[in-house]
Amino acid sequence: MREFKGRVVTPGSVTAKAVVTKNGFNTLASLQKALQFGDKTATCNDQNNPDLYGKKLAGNILCLPQTIGSTTGGLVLYCATAMHRQPAAMLFSNHIDSLAAAGAVLADVWVEDASMPVIDCLGDEFLDYVKDGMNITVTEDGRVIVE
Repeated sequence: MREFKGRVVTPGSVTAKAVVTKNGFNTLASLQKALQFGDKTATCNDQNNPDLYGKKLAGNILCLPQTIGSTTGGLVLYCATAMHRQPAAMLFSNHIDSLAAAGAVLADVWVEDASMPVIDCLGDEFLDYVKDGMNITVTEDGRVIVE
């Protein structure tokens, strides 16, 4: 078991399984089918991300270095949360970008019945340690416990 501490972008506490990518996460390419075609499990459909392609994102904790891609990224995160198809949490090894932060904050403020805690600045050591399927607990104060 290891514990990491990051910066809270949006608060919350949750325990769920990890899905991990060492690549940038393209929110639009990954979540498009969940938003447009009713995929309630939010299976990642970004063929350019072999770490995540075909894996269920909804209800799992997404561990990633950063987001990449379209300027719609924030809107995609907000919409996925409003539709209850968001990851259980997003854990960034790097600083979160402004688009992903905007989507997470808007979802936190505007969506009353859904949550997606977001922590950034967890460091490269976090992303090196965590593996798919590990249990992760996120706490309100930005602690991330990986078992």
